Amino acid sequence: MSALLRFAHRALIVLLALTVLILMIPVTMQIGSRYFEWIPRYMWTEEMSRFFFIWMVLIGATVGVREGLHFDVDIWVNPGQGLTRFLRWASQLLMIGFGFVTLYWGIEFTQFGWNQTSELADLPMWMIFIAWPIAGFFWIVFLLEKLLSAQPPQHTQGLHL
Repeated sequence: MSALLRFAHRALIVLLALTVLILMIPVTMQIGSRYFEWIPRYMWTEEMSRFFFIWMVLIGATVGVREGLHFDVDIWVNPGQGLTRFLRWASQLLMIGFGFVTLYWGIEFTQFGWNQTSELADLPMWMIFIAWPIAGFFWIVFLLEKLLSAQPPQHTQGLHL
């Protein structure tokens, strides 16, 4: 199971990089069209940039949960091992609860948008809305792995493939 989760983590990092790269295309077109008249002002760039931004944020949050960087905040300087374990455990349980809320309401959100399309590019809205339940699912799985492994979270620097 751990190997499968490591593979999912690496795949999410690749998807995160792809969303950032793809996001740069419509945003660059939007900015360029303001300053250069030879760049057309396409309306679809607004929706595409918004869609890829949503995916980028949710995938980035998921990678942050896996790496223990996104939701961990150090408040006390030297809290001691017992308090540190308790706070980490409580934090992870609260995050799992939020993951279940995101998963449940994300499914409802996706069902709501199943037959809708975007106004400008006529894109199916479920392709955007499904990002929330997917993120909630991975948050839950990655956090349960941390809770069950009994190892302290790894605070890695940067993205490792």
